[in-house]
Amino acid sequence: MAKLNLSRRSFVGLAAAVGAAASVTTMPMTALADADDSKKDSSAEVKVVRSCCRACGKNECGVLITVENGRAVKVEGDAETGFNSMGNCCTKSQSSMQAAYHPDRLYHPMKRTNPKGSSDPGWQRITWDEAYKTIADKFWELKNKYGGESMFFMGGTSRIWTQHAYAAWLQLVGSPNAVTAWQICKGPRHFATQLQSEFAYSWMATSDRPRVFVQWGTATEISNYDESCRSTVDIANKADHYISVDPRRSGLNHEADTWAHLRPGTDGALALSWANVIVNKKLYKDLFVKRWTDAPFLVVEGMEPSGGQLQNTIAWRELKPMRTTLLKECDLKEGGSPYRYMVWDELAGTDEAHPLHTNDASGHLTYFDAETGLWENEPDEVWDQFYESPQPNILEGLVQGRIAKESPFNPEIDPALYGEYDVVLADGKSYKMRPVWDKWAEYLENFTPEKAAEITGIAAEDIDAMATLWATPIDPTTGYGNGGIQYGLAPEHACNSIQNNRIFDTLVGITGNWDTPAGNRGPTVGLFSGAEDAQPTIVTGHFAEIGTTDFHDKILGCQKIPFLSWWQQWADANAVHDAILTGDPYPVRGGLCEASGFMNQGNSTKYWEALNALDFFVVQDLWKTPTAGAADILLPVYHWMEVDCPRISQGSTGVQGATCRAIEPPADTKYDVDIVTEVYKAMNVPYADDPVSFGLPEGCTWPTSEQLFDKCVAPMGMTWREYVEAFQEHGWWDCRAIAPETWGTYRRYETGMCSKPYLVTPAGNPMKGMSTDTRKMEIWSPALETYYPDGKFNMPTWDPAPQTELADPNIREEWPFFMTTGRRIPVYFHSEHRQLPWCRELWPAPRMEINPEDAVKLGIRQGDWVWIESPNGKIRQVADLYWGIEPGTINCEHQWWFPELDQADKGFGLSTVNCLVNGDAQDPICGSSYLRAYHVKVYKATPDNSPFGNPVPCGEDGTPIICDSSDPRLKEWLPNYEIREEA
Repeated sequence: MAKLNLSRRSFVGLAAAVGAAASVTTMPMTALADADDSKKDSSAEVKVVRSCCRACGKNECGVLITVENGRAVKVEGDAETGFNSMGNCCTKSQSSMQAAYHPDRLYHPMKRTNPKGSSDPGWQRITWDEAYKTIADKFWELKNKYGGESMFFMGGTSRIWTQHAYAAWLQLVGSPNAVTAWQICKGPRHFATQLQSEFAYSWMATSDRPRVFVQWGTATEISNYDESCRSTVDIANKADHYISVDPRRSGLNHEADTWAHLRPGTDGALALSWANVIVNKKLYKDLFVKRWTDAPFLVVEGMEPSGGQLQNTIAWRELKPMRTTLLKECDLKEGGSPYRYMVWDELAGTDEAHPLHTNDASGHLTYFDAETGLWENEPDEVWDQFYESPQPNILEGLVQGRIAKESPFNPEIDPALYGEYDVVLADGKSYKMRPVWDKWAEYLENFTPEKAAEITGIAAEDIDAMATLWATPIDPTTGYGNGGIQYGLAPEHACNSIQNNRIFDTLVGITGNWDTPAGNRGPTVGLFSGAEDAQPTIVTGHFAEIGTTDFHDKILGCQKIPFLSWWQQWADANAVHDAILTGDPYPVRGGLCEASGFMNQGNSTKYWEALNALDFFVVQDLWKTPTAGAADILLPVYHWMEVDCPRISQGSTGVQGATCRAIEPPADTKYDVDIVTEVYKAMNVPYADDPVSFGLPEGCTWPTSEQLFDKCVAPMGMTWREYVEAFQEHGWWDCRAIAPETWGTYRRYETGMCSKPYLVTPAGNPMKGMSTDTRKMEIWSPALETYYPDGKFNMPTWDPAPQTELADPNIREEWPFFMTTGRRIPVYFHSEHRQLPWCRELWPAPRMEINPEDAVKLGIRQGDWVWIESPNGKIRQVADLYWGIEPGTINCEHQWWFPELDQADKGFGLSTVNCLVNGDAQDPICGSSYLRAYHVKVYKATPDNSPFGNPVPCGEDGTPIICDSSDPRLKEWLPNYEIREEA
């Protein structure tokens, strides 16, 4: 795509001219500010700021913030231009004012004065200069004594500006150890699709309105994740058919046409049974399977694995040499290419060009060349045949986009998907070979609907009906499927993260729903440039330590989980706390955390012990969280209403806009982005080795946040201030309109525009296909075959989670209840907002859902406190009797802590479900923790079996938590406007 050079005015005009949305207004913000004259004080100074809400999730909900005399007085949905969220503004967003003006917010840097582990850290206010000097001195001390790897960096959910644990902090000290929520929160999906097709093509373009809406293990109607609340409801209502895959009844799936209430943790088995139906009924798109997957590539039984060099387009350095049994030209003859993958062409003919290749009357060998992206003798041409999307129900005024026509084989071939063939290799020996598809189809026979019914608890006829309905196009004339699969976190939490997500990716691909309208098509591409499009501040230009020979081998966890050294994007959280406590494989003595918590991964009790054993630990946050209770230094940060930041949809929503400062930051707080730069400065480390090549002004050693945003929007010919002005005037842009060659085009694998078009063919054209080693969707993974030579993970497969009846038939004898967890709560986002009065009033205490039949047997009534116990710990939650969950199964809530308790750990151990987790059971490929689908016991909490003689959880001094909406302590959290002025 050509580089743009647009002024603010011309950009607004361009976007309006191409019809970004019928509802988009070009009304200036002064008019917006004066739009409600009847309800405001005529003497007040009132303005309305258009922004992007960051109160939850990863979405881009458009909001309008009304500011009166400098104070935010209202947050509401942007009904004028927020087409992506349909003007929605949820309870979390509206409660944001209570966060910005909260009396318990952190307003000044603090240092610990009491020993680690004390109930009272003894926080003492310090200056920013003292904070920066302390951090710089301690970081240098640890680096010089133990090496950069002795420090780890934690990052939480995507607040855009709090993502430096993913890169910037690592680059500062030369550490490979990022501990991020990403490992258990959508990261496995991105990992799996990076491995198999394209990075993060797990995101589904629900904004395109699928004909069949499949919502699998997620509840976006109450938590803005892939799509916003109101939009999800609209999508479900307008779809021809709505399928919900969820172990429990939810508010929205009461309206589902099909509710598949599977046993927790059996998602992969159900998905493989769908694949079985699709394959056996031939509901797959034959051309896509043969042309764009490695399904026709040939697996040679007994051949010594070989290959070229593995690649990973987001890894820090090259990887180990490939070792795969897929047949390549180099296996057939000396000097042959390791990148030419062979297929069996069933069209009869001779193979005179390759006399060493096996021939017979039924076909011959030919190849696909992954170095050029071309089949044998295929012309190197740019594909330029398109048609307009006919997607129904899309919001009026949005651009439909164009669809690349399906290209044929040229010259014509017909790669075999089934069969067994003889081949003589360069070693002179004869072998048997079979297409990948044939081997996977054979494996799928383990998951017929009848067999899957026994695993999942869903009737065989229902499995068959769901798969058939979804995979059969309602309108075959469109040339694509009914929509992708909107899958959430649940399939990532039962030790099958990567394989489950590979199954989903394969299902979407073979049914014509990969990068098609309403299909799974990855992160939105807008008009920003660079790897950090949606999160423009996480990467610096300082790579002094990154990429050295042994750097990625130091990633903690790769000793147990070898594939982490391929991924290179996170250290295993469990391995990090083990290294802190044991010094094995090397000492970890320091760390820093940005807006994250230790309650989200592994066993929380063990993690708390580890954090308190560190020599030095820094926390940046709005609050004194449990994580902050283990810190040596606390740094106060801005709230989302106080920051600027460009924003493009992280998912497939397809919008571009911004978060814009509406109110001035209070007291001594600082912007996370600027904190990072200031620590670089305090350590005398340049933010970029070469500022100019990084896109910064000459001599800009330590840039401001605004200079970084100028860099981000520079390809548009604007400064950041001009971009903000344009956004205030225009509102949200439809990326299909402003980026027609990338986001506005579907089937980008046909055009060479998948992800970033950085690879070219010998003729200089964009290389078609995916960004994998084979340039295909890899149903057979050469990378996994290389790192796991036993072949267990070569294809998308499934195994039962270890602490289930499927793995241990006797487990219910001691642990009778099967537990799931992680459901979305309308007023919270994971561990956030427990101290906001409006939110806590609506949901004051953690709830455990239990079927009433089970409750009667246990003598439990609605509202009773109950103990939930595993071999690793026990917690208390309130019983919520609910017919929407199966007998024998319970649903607990995750990541509860209690800001009202005056103690360092904030009582996380009282109710946090991760205190029950077995930290040694993990996904074997990416290390994601075993967070749900395991067995526990449940019994009523009584005065006799509860500390302080009180079934209600209490703090260390006996103070009960807030568990009732009438608790007067909630009023102590009402906004305090005056404290913001203190310096």
